[in-house]
Amino acid sequence: MLENPQSVTPLLWHLLTRLGEAQILLPLVGAATLWLWRSAAQGWLALRWLLAIGVVALATTLSKLAFMGWGWGSAAWDFTGFSGHAMFAAACLPMLGWVVGLGRGRGLHLLATGAGFALAALVAYSRLVVQAHSPSEAALGFALGGLASLWVLRAAPDLRLSLPLWLPAGLIACLLLLPVSLPRSRSHELMAQLSLRLSGHQRVFTRQDLHRPRRLPLNAAALPSPAAPTTPPPWRPATR
Repeated sequence: MLENPQSVTPLLWHLLTRLGEAQILLPLVGAATLWLWRSAAQGWLALRWLLAIGVVALATTLSKLAFMGWGWGSAAWDFTGFSGHAMFAAACLPMLGWVVGLGRGRGLHLLATGAGFALAALVAYSRLVVQAHSPSEAALGFALGGLASLWVLRAAPDLRLSLPLWLPAGLIACLLLLPVSLPRSRSHELMAQLSLRLSGHQRVFTRQDLHRPRRLPLNAAALPSPAAPTTPPPWRPATR
């Protein structure tokens, strides 16, 4: 038995949040789109899905680079860029659910697609639990990825074919096993390195910089503030 059952809950949230990692989701999307193209004769739908993921992934990357490199964010919204985990989860999981539900009846098909959205929402919420993102970043990341999924689902045909059992079984098994077995994603570190190369700054902007009362140049932000003068300056007469 576990000595500290309360430690299980944080562990589960950290495993759940990993379902938004590109290194886990993109191989599954690749397998699903390959099957759609070769076995279901839906190459155009597969391309539409990949295009949607590419567009929202580019928007998320640009938002992160803009803040890390130049400090472009919103202090009022506590926004430093779209949550990549929330975006990828919402752009990939609903369509994966749609693929898994093929040939299971209309009710189960809709349930599987809705379960994809629900799981993506949990991934977005987990970014708050693990203190990786603010509410605005998680919500807007989920919304961005959700719009991509809705754009793809809007054009998805009502396919009446029997899905091979290995495909849904393999997708579900990967979702359960990969968060435990794969090493931690280094996307944040790579994004930081890229932002430094593009901006030429010595360090990246942080959330603390976003909420400074007075915005200072990045390299000056870490310098100690000068001591207050003990005597009046020469251009101002001393008060008596």
